[in-house]
Amino acid sequence: MLTEEDKKALKLQGEHFFIEAECFFVRAFERPTYLFNQRGRAAGTAHLQRNLIKINPILFINNKEEFFQQVIPHEVAHLITFQLYGNVRPHGKEWQSVMVAVFQRPALTTHQLDINDVIGKQFHYRCACTTHTLTIRRHNKVLKGNHYKCKLCQSLLTFEAEN
Repeated sequence: MLTEEDKKALKLQGEHFFIEAECFFVRAFERPTYLFNQRGRAAGTAHLQRNLIKINPILFINNKEEFFQQVIPHEVAHLITFQLYGNVRPHGKEWQSVMVAVFQRPALTTHQLDINDVIGKQFHYRCACTTHTLTIRRHNKVLKGNHYKCKLCQSLLTFEAEN
């Protein structure tokens, strides 16, 4: 789905942030493998132990500038933080420090991208106070016997309709 030019541009942007981190910390960092098969609502994910960054190709195509400015540094910061500090909170003070002090980017933990093109089938459930939308994964868990409660009214969610 992504062109070779897109993949090259994403890797080059990742390299840019690794070089910034190396200049800041005066040490080398191991470069990751990039995969372009992230699915669902996540723009990207960093797999720390595997030194891997996964990119959502659909969200990238619709939001290239946001990926270059925020998503790539966000995921690289996770890998830098892991290589520096080991297992720490995913968006904790160490990661935030890398984002702000090293990359000079806001330490945003979630994206605000339009996810309409990547949302799967959704199912409407009702509680005593409102309607909830569940993903197919949660809906299938309900079919297998799991129960979900509303966080507000604490009543059980019951299936209403498929979207």
